[in-house]
Amino acid sequence: MTPEELVELFVAIAIEQDQAMLYDDNGRYNRLYDKMEAVEAELKSRAGDQRILLQPLYEHENLQVRLKSALATLAVAPKASRAVLQWLSDRNRQPQAGDARGMLRALEEGRYVPA
Repeated sequence: MTPEELVELFVAIAIEQDQAMLYDDNGRYNRLYDKMEAVEAELKSRAGDQRILLQPLYEHENLQVRLKSALATLAVAPKASRAVLQWLSDRNRQPQAGDARGMLRALEEGRYVPA
């Protein structure tokens, strides 16, 4: 797949995750989580770590897309991705706000180190 196709797939997976959460379909969410991890790993493995291509998704209309792109880019754009996580936290729209807060806390406490 091209990098652009991987980004499109990333968006599609995040939107499906949002729907799975809406209907409390944990099995579907978990399968989508694994697919998203594979997309991130593929982008990371490409020359120059192409996860940076996810940065434009910080402005996506879907909050799950924003959250997942911020999480995926913590290692390659730490300041910008943390700003998105803070924005999500401040908006207090669940479940993304809670996930953003949890990650910000983990980063501050050193329990998570982006790679």
